[in-house]
Amino acid sequence: MTLLIKNCRLVSSGKDIFRNILVKNGKIASITSKNLKADKEIDAKKNYVIPGIIDPHVHFREPGMTHKEDFFTGSVAAAAGGITTILDMPNTNPPTTTAELLKEKKHLARKSIVNYGLHFGAAIDNIKEIIKVRDKVASTKLFMNLSTGKMMIDDRIKLEQIFEVSKIVAVHAEKEKVAEAVAYSKKTGTPLYLCHISLKDEIDFLRKAKNRKIFAEATPHHLFLTESDFRKQKGFADMKPNLKSKKDQDALWKAIDEGIIDTIGTDHAPHTKEEKRKKEHPSGVPGCETALPLMLDAVNRGKISLTRVVRLMCVNPAKIFRIKNKGRLKEGYDADLTILDMNKKKKVQNKELFTKCKWSPFDGKILKGWPVITIVGGNVVFDETGFYDIKAKEVVFDG
Repeated sequence: MTLLIKNCRLVSSGKDIFRNILVKNGKIASITSKNLKADKEIDAKKNYVIPGIIDPHVHFREPGMTHKEDFFTGSVAAAAGGITTILDMPNTNPPTTTAELLKEKKHLARKSIVNYGLHFGAAIDNIKEIIKVRDKVASTKLFMNLSTGKMMIDDRIKLEQIFEVSKIVAVHAEKEKVAEAVAYSKKTGTPLYLCHISLKDEIDFLRKAKNRKIFAEATPHHLFLTESDFRKQKGFADMKPNLKSKKDQDALWKAIDEGIIDTIGTDHAPHTKEEKRKKEHPSGVPGCETALPLMLDAVNRGKISLTRVVRLMCVNPAKIFRIKNKGRLKEGYDADLTILDMNKKKKVQNKELFTKCKWSPFDGKILKGWPVITIVGGNVVFDETGFYDIKAKEVVFDG
């Protein structure tokens, strides 16, 4: 089947151009100004068309915690947010720390309507398992601070061994642990992906310490919320790392401008309302549906360019995690596309969310700029009428 997307506004070398995109067999076949014929047509109405968003950091809670989310509900939420590919984290129940458990999780992920890849969990005793799967996963995920799942490792010998055998290490590292992770990366030569950087001190360190193999992620909640929001929302604005000061938030935005921050990862980590209302509540907030709208609203406010948003949310994640044929609008690449209406104003409302937990720390916020059509492998999986249950594929990692 062929699909023609007409009247697309594309960003090319900082300028807007108008083209038609022809899709054949799930791939971008042509990007042209010619009027072509196809089995199906979509009129983009001169709205921006960008590569599908790649979210390198989600927790879809399957297996073991499917009362919070699962690969189907999480993927629908992702599609509603313009995301066409997700990389899921390993701190599930049981954690994804063996080749067999990875195989089982991949089977569970087949219900997803967006493309999926998996991070693999580092444990104190699973070096051989890391070696078995390292070509088939996004990264080895290492917890150097406490987080959901009790997977923290602080044995220095084991940490260095994990770096030595991994293709790339994604790490939950806060404060002084950032410098420790960087040291392991530089000693072993293994690329390092620093999840959810949130402090000015961390950024000041990275400004001097970063090299071509060290990458840093920021989350939408750290970019758009501060510790004052935690005081208002309590458990519903509690996550790890926790919300920081306005000074730290400003430093994050400056780091984006300077290229110190490479990606935006949602750290989509849903919990039920009942769990969040408890005095001893779990950490984490959902984010798939609001990440791109928040960034597009920032574009409309002149805080960031759309070109940089595409680099942070499409190009860089594909490059860092070696995801084949994704992240760019290019002939031969997978037809994962997101159509944006930069003039659409809409309020974030809990009752309209597709995530199973049905709440957001951004509830009530009016945002200008929303994804209106999400296309995965040449199939529309989300538009303004709702979602389409068309199963997506596991991503392929290069090298």
